[in-house]
Amino acid sequence: MQKIDISFKRIQQLAIPAIIAGIAEPVLSSTDAAVVGNLTEYGTESLAAVGIVGSFLSTIIWILAQTRSAISAIVSQNLGAGKIESLKSFPAQAIVFNVLLSVVLLFSTYFFIEEIFIFLRAEGKILDFSKDYYYIRVWGFPLTLFTFAIFGIFRGLQNTFWPMIIASIGALTNIGLDFLLVYGFEGFIEPMGVKGAAWASLFAQLLMAILALVFLVVKTDVSLKLKRKIHPEISRLVNMSLNLFVRSVALNIALLMAVREATTLGKEYIAAHTIAINLWLFSAFFIDGYGAAGNILGGRLIGAKKYKKLWILTKRVNLYNLFVSLLLVISGLLLYKQLGLLFTKDTLVLSTFYGVFFIVLISQPFNALGFTFDAIFKGLGEMKFLRNILIGSTLFGFIPTLLICNYFDLKLKGIWIALVVWIAFRAIALIIKFKIKYYPLAKSETVK
Repeated sequence: MQKIDISFKRIQQLAIPAIIAGIAEPVLSSTDAAVVGNLTEYGTESLAAVGIVGSFLSTIIWILAQTRSAISAIVSQNLGAGKIESLKSFPAQAIVFNVLLSVVLLFSTYFFIEEIFIFLRAEGKILDFSKDYYYIRVWGFPLTLFTFAIFGIFRGLQNTFWPMIIASIGALTNIGLDFLLVYGFEGFIEPMGVKGAAWASLFAQLLMAILALVFLVVKTDVSLKLKRKIHPEISRLVNMSLNLFVRSVALNIALLMAVREATTLGKEYIAAHTIAINLWLFSAFFIDGYGAAGNILGGRLIGAKKYKKLWILTKRVNLYNLFVSLLLVISGLLLYKQLGLLFTKDTLVLSTFYGVFFIVLISQPFNALGFTFDAIFKGLGEMKFLRNILIGSTLFGFIPTLLICNYFDLKLKGIWIALVVWIAFRAIALIIKFKIKYYPLAKSETVK
């Protein structure tokens, strides 16, 4: 059996491209938010609308994008076990499964979107802009899930380089089109405002989907030929995806409750929360790069039953991510004022944002541990435990803390304190579970 390399160099080879690909994903929403937030007319309302729609779409995407982790886990485990040849018909069926799921969920929400935004406390201009943005950008949803399924295949094959290239091209395209379509080009393109931002994201998502398909065909030996007979691993994919689906529902209940509470406080609060959550998501995807390396290598190691190496790998990637989180905290402190100014010039929104950004920075070490272990557990196929932890952290961490903070009228600070408790709950529970289950296996493993 081929030796599995978990050296510093190999981890960087996987993590650095994954970091670049990861931060490219939230750039689509963050760029939209930053560009429309600086509109001279209705900038704050536009920023709030992009924040509400972005959070809602992220909710749906995160729920279904978890299939990427399931696909990656199945491919990497079979690779580690030396059974990769048995997966020939699996990738095409997995991609179709992902896209069909996205279409079903899209149409289950499309016709009720106004009611959903009203539930999230959008009204007036914010509600109008939210609908304008959503009805265009939503069609990129199946494209994103198609791309994520292919990214899962690449990750399972221990390759994060091509997803990095695809995501980077998509992000750069989105940035260029945002400025062109939102503000217009005198004499050629009329300013489109929020609708322009939505079209920019949709085109970027279409481009990424096309590139993902091309790279998969050209750069791998993966067959995309569909067979009538369902591959045996599809049942495991469905089971994993169902557990991750429930997990993501619990995750996004917390995030949507945060959006709803912020919207209730007023347009300045939801605009400030939009800035904070976009920066938090940016840092989360940045941290997720080393988590991806742990996910990819961990899945292969568990397939090969190399528990000692798995234990060493887990310690290494967590240490690296804690260092990354420290750099993020330092960067945030140094650019405390400038980061807010990227999104808006509204003094009331900025003062509200500056009042909570320090809490976003406090969350970074917890993010590092929580997201790293979360990614590793996905690679190990521990989807049921991840489901239970998310439900527990939402029901017994986030919601009680939010209610207590509301009682003391902490406003946006209370929302972010609840989010930090929610993340810390997850991190601690995952650390305990990993030590209890995998340390004895590593200790008892016979060195061959």
